[in-house]
Amino acid sequence: MRLTHLGTESGKSGCPSVFATDRGTYVVQGWKVTDPDALAELAKRGLPAHEDAVEIPADLLQHFPQVTEQ
Repeated sequence: MRLTHLGTESGKSGCPSVFATDRGTYVVQGWKVTDPDALAELAKRGLPAHEDAVEIPADLLQHFPQVTEQ
């Protein structure tokens, strides 16, 4: 999978960041969610064992491309 860096809001540290892939998907680098209440809610909503959750600042969303409906 090839990654193209779209942006970051954390200066030179590189985290959190958002990347586009050559598969038409996005990779988000952020802070791993470790809060027990949040993890319990995610599990209740069906977060499978092969997925994880990361937290990102709202400002990072500006680096995602604008999506328009077709």
